[in-house]
Amino acid sequence: MAWLDHVNANRPDSQPAGAQMLSVLSNPTFRACYLAQVASLVGAGVATVALGLMAFELVGSAAGAVLGTALALKTLTTVGFSSFITATLERFPRRRVLVGLELMRGAVMLTFPFVTEIWQIYLLIVLLHTASAGLVPSLRATIPDILPDERDYTRALALTQLSYDMETVASPLLALLLLSLVPLDGLFIAAVAGFLVSAALIASVSLPAQNPAAGFGVRARAVKGLRLYLGTPMLRGLLALTFCAATASAMVLVNTVVLVQSEFGLEPQATVLALTVFGVGSMMAAGLTPSLLDRFPERVVMVAGACLCAGGLTAGAAVDGYATMLPLWFVLGSGYALILTPGGKLVARAAVSSDRSVLFAAQFALGHACWFVAYLTAGMAGATAGIVFTFLILAAMAVGGLLLGARIWPVDRTALAAAVGADRRER
Repeated sequence: MAWLDHVNANRPDSQPAGAQMLSVLSNPTFRACYLAQVASLVGAGVATVALGLMAFELVGSAAGAVLGTALALKTLTTVGFSSFITATLERFPRRRVLVGLELMRGAVMLTFPFVTEIWQIYLLIVLLHTASAGLVPSLRATIPDILPDERDYTRALALTQLSYDMETVASPLLALLLLSLVPLDGLFIAAVAGFLVSAALIASVSLPAQNPAAGFGVRARAVKGLRLYLGTPMLRGLLALTFCAATASAMVLVNTVVLVQSEFGLEPQATVLALTVFGVGSMMAAGLTPSLLDRFPERVVMVAGACLCAGGLTAGAAVDGYATMLPLWFVLGSGYALILTPGGKLVARAAVSSDRSVLFAAQFALGHACWFVAYLTAGMAGATAGIVFTFLILAAMAVGGLLLGARIWPVDRTALAAAVGADRRER
């Protein structure tokens, strides 16, 4: 039976979770799209750091207000335009659309070094994220066509979540390295390079053709995507759980610096470490998600993640020092990734091929609406009610998202029974 053990040891299912996840990179089309996404994320991350430094050069201590306004404009642009832009572009060849939008982002970024007024920053932010509002959902809708096998697609989603988490750590470090070599304008050039690399990678492969439904105008297609999304109980549940994830990440991203440097009196390096711990928790959970989804339905995994977010925010009210905050940030990062990583799988499952782009656009827009509310609440509550009450307010919002999601997303008892049965057989 030794030969059988050798065969089983080399089956994809018996490989370590990391090896299973990386196996999807053997698909050359997905590999090019994934690397394009990584290059684009790094470019956007470096641009975010550069924007903050530029705002400080222009207005000094008022830079926070400028960045807050820019973040609000980014979110509102995404919420308002994503569905309509995606519906407009879905009748054109995918590769041409994706390359064109990356080039548009690069062209906008190339003009930032010439900015002299704050209003110019706001205008360029709207233009930049108008392109992003069409690019991101279009790319996300392409991946299920490249990887039609659901387990491969799940691994691709986990890799995507990992790339987002790594970008939050890598981009600031890259920006610091570049600043030691080039002036501020060089950061914007580096961001342009990221977008150009992304465009070149996408242009290097053939992508599956889009198949939009005939007989619908742009407005009708955009509205149809939102209507289909909000009319599907599973996706309404996804939206509620996404809101839960948004409250956790908003607390971390908005108020970590307040907790660490104001409440605990520590140095900026401690803030960076805390944010890194949140990212590590998210990365580890994202890496485990494909294995968890092999054993349990998505609803079970995502509700568990929402419980971590809601419970972590509730426990946060009792945090009294840096040593207790770090494991809590790890828990919040883990719950955040357990909710978000399977989300694309649900959207792809709910859509026929002709509706996939507008359904992903609806998810992108509605998800950003969740983040807009969460960021606004975390910032205003932190400034007016104090950190303890901010934890409790966001915890109440997270619990609301958890309970609403669990209620309106019906349990698939057949899938749950099959998963439990498979788990028992393996044991």
